[in-house]
Amino acid sequence: MADEAKTVPLTDNTLVVDISDALSEKDKVKFTVHTRTTMKVFQKSEFLVVRQHEEFIWLHDRYEEEPKYAGYIIPPPPPRPNFDASREKLQRLGEGEGTMTKEEFTKMKQELEAEYLATFKKTVAMHEVFLTRLASHSIFREDSHLQVFLEYDQDLCARPKGKLQQLGGLVKSLGNTTDQYYLNATVRDVNDFFEQQMNSLTEYHSQLKEATTRADRMTEKHKELADSYIKISSGLLQLANSDNGHLDKFLARVADTYEKARKVESRVASDQDLKLADTLRYYMRDSQAAKALLVRRLKCLATYENANRTLEKARHKNKDIHAAPEVQEAEMAQSVACEQFEAISAQAKEELLDFKTRRLHAFRKSLIELAELEIKHARTQQDLLKKSIQGLKELL
Repeated sequence: MADEAKTVPLTDNTLVVDISDALSEKDKVKFTVHTRTTMKVFQKSEFLVVRQHEEFIWLHDRYEEEPKYAGYIIPPPPPRPNFDASREKLQRLGEGEGTMTKEEFTKMKQELEAEYLATFKKTVAMHEVFLTRLASHSIFREDSHLQVFLEYDQDLCARPKGKLQQLGGLVKSLGNTTDQYYLNATVRDVNDFFEQQMNSLTEYHSQLKEATTRADRMTEKHKELADSYIKISSGLLQLANSDNGHLDKFLARVADTYEKARKVESRVASDQDLKLADTLRYYMRDSQAAKALLVRRLKCLATYENANRTLEKARHKNKDIHAAPEVQEAEMAQSVACEQFEAISAQAKEELLDFKTRRLHAFRKSLIELAELEIKHARTQQDLLKKSIQGLKELL
């Protein structure tokens, strides 16, 4: 059981899934899912299908509703694509076109288009991570619903959720939270390991939420700085064009420096968002998935305890009746509940230990990559300032 729960090694090419292309339309994104496999259950070794976000949610729900996966951390579903903020900024920019110079408008538009593209790439990456987690898991990869999702080249009839369905999802989420509080209050966990895990995950999720908020603020400040550079560069360029004296070249050179600095600052913001904020955000959702596993285990424990009480009552009621059917039925139910609880406990422990290892590896990888990028950008900014200062000295 323990070995089965582990993620397939990275060198394994039995089932490799990626999103090779994506198309953003007004109200949806179409993802081209590319699969390469040697698994015999598939009809071909390589194929493509087009999927929408709702179909990813459909696939996630199939795993979540399957009892045999109760002891596993089910990968969190990708968030719904949301480009409203970028579209609104582009719309406001268009409305304010008359209040800024042509150069400033062009640069602001380029900045917003780059932001939209970065959001689009993040959306694709989050959907790809979800599929990669399933395909690299030795148990999840065998599921028939995943096979249908990857291979069936028609619509899966997973329609966008209406307001009533969205409300149902909210009620379900609130129900899960209520279940957790109720079970924690009424069921005494006999295993200190799982009690510690629940407390640890609750605190961990809270810390991740705070860290994500701070990372978002930091990223936003870098974006604001890039926007300020655009305005400064545009203003200096206007001065250069209106000055026919010896300062025009000097001002134009400074304006060019700010424009180059703007591009570097935008890359810094983008990398911080991708390598830090997105990693924090993902593990916020993954920690919730781990807590959901613990809640399922507590439900199983509650069922086991109820089965024990039912058996005690049946035996007390039928103590003078040899092999009473009511007692036999209660014993069978208690035995099944015991087996299910022991199985989910064993599997859950392996999953939680793997979760700890996996998240440490992911954060280490992301932070190392972010540090390398920060050093690269710092050197670029340093070289830019050196060259700019040298160029300005030559103009004096």
